Amino acid sequence: MKSLLSPKPGLATTGETTGTIGEKPEETVAPGALASFVRFVVCGGGVGVLSSAAVPVLAALMPWVAANALITIVSTVLCTELHALFTFGTGRRPGLREHWQSAGSATAAYAATSAAILVLHTVQPSPGMLTEQIVYLSASALAGIGRFLVLRLFVFAARAPHTATIQLPALPTPVSPAFSPAA
Repeated sequence: MKSLLSPKPGLATTGETTGTIGEKPEETVAPGALASFVRFVVCGGGVGVLSSAAVPVLAALMPWVAANALITIVSTVLCTELHALFTFGTGRRPGLREHWQSAGSATAAYAATSAAILVLHTVQPSPGMLTEQIVYLSASALAGIGRFLVLRLFVFAARAPHTATIQLPALPTPVSPAFSPAA
């Protein structure tokens, strides 16, 4: 069944197709870089805000470290699903490979922000809260941009369809002498 909504202008096609057997395949449309980045910020930020509210609630039932770890895992899985379906418009749910790669990029972002704070405390042993927040938020922004690039260019990059096509040579059609044009 054809979609009644036409793709928006300015969006790049991924080359992947969707549809059911017997239907003409339709190409899924991936949003452009700017639209993807806005969606990345909205999805990641929204899940981050919800996560920051969920940790203290869950921490009432278990140790804070365990609550934080559990919420981090759940929010990373949720963000990966949102990024595949909405942010990068792959047209399908992410597989195990995408989940692991996304978790790896989140771990790298965590390491980068932690390293920034450690460097700050090495350079200035007792920085003020404002200085700490500026360093942390700056490192988070840079790590977020890096994570966006990794997800867009590697994890959720458009891939060629995995279908093989076998092309057979055309067979000549025999011409019957009774129906030949010369007769």
